[in-house]
Amino acid sequence: MKIGDIHHLTILMKDAVVYMIDQNKLPFIIEVKAFEDYEGTCEAIRNMTVRGAGAIGAAAGFAMAQGFLQGADPEYVRNLIRATRPTARDLFFAVDRVFEAGKISVQTAVDEAQRLAELNVEAARKIGTYGDTLIRDGARILTHCNAGWLGFVDYGSALAPVYIAHRKGKRIHVYADETRPRSQGARLTAWELANEGVEHTIVPDNAGAYLMSKGMVDLVITGADRIAANGDTANKIGTYEKAILARHFGIPFYIAAPRSTFDFETPDGSAIEIEQRSQDEVHYQTGPDRDGKIRTIRVTNPGSEALNPAFDVTPAELITAYITEYGIFNNPADLLQLKNKG
Repeated sequence: MKIGDIHHLTILMKDAVVYMIDQNKLPFIIEVKAFEDYEGTCEAIRNMTVRGAGAIGAAAGFAMAQGFLQGADPEYVRNLIRATRPTARDLFFAVDRVFEAGKISVQTAVDEAQRLAELNVEAARKIGTYGDTLIRDGARILTHCNAGWLGFVDYGSALAPVYIAHRKGKRIHVYADETRPRSQGARLTAWELANEGVEHTIVPDNAGAYLMSKGMVDLVITGADRIAANGDTANKIGTYEKAILARHFGIPFYIAAPRSTFDFETPDGSAIEIEQRSQDEVHYQTGPDRDGKIRTIRVTNPGSEALNPAFDVTPAELITAYITEYGIFNNPADLLQLKNKG
């Protein structure tokens, strides 16, 4: 995707160095960070310098390749990477693929990491093409968190159909949930949509029922961080609420995700580990003051405790269909066709 007139990838590896856009500083500062070793890349995954299912997967694959290049103990590196974001299926998919490739040679590991990153781009593009068929001219779309190109190597998942539809000339409007506590929707989704020239509005996370009750939403599209064998889907906290509301108001609710997000070894959503993040993410917000200086301030009552589950699980029965690079699946049972693909 483009920032201004320059095409960017969210993340790439060149000469053993991993480069990624620092998503913690967006949209106020655009900065590309470089990580020369797997420890740095792991920390970037953990502290959300890189975030989003596909981008995390690419980072994990690159970190594993860096481990081989550095001559580190592969098992130690793999376990370190796997512990950074335990809910993100793409991370496990990529690190295990590169780990196995590294048993052949270091170069094979590097090649596999690069291949997975390229497949991530192609899968997202195809998701966009299939998802575009669900978007009519004049559609009003609600999305949650960020599943745009910043969440992948390029294109994205939930926003890929939006970008394709927009480029075809369809008139669309996107409602972007703030997505507290890290505000990925307000900061990242909105920034992407503005760069693409897509008409959009940032809305409070708790405005979904109001919008739907007023007939202002035609469909909901979100991404996913892990999809169990029965179709239950873990995504950013608050997604489950939107699915319940969509069902109540008779609005289609779609999950957009590549094959790498599907975990056929996990039978259902109850077996998905939910990452618990620092309560500081709830207590503090970061942004520019009136003078443009970036500051971090507390926005909650001093002394109060906070709970910060990063994800919730939406049951398959609330999901209208799954948009993948292999097509659109309306029946969760049909998802098993994906098991041996990718």
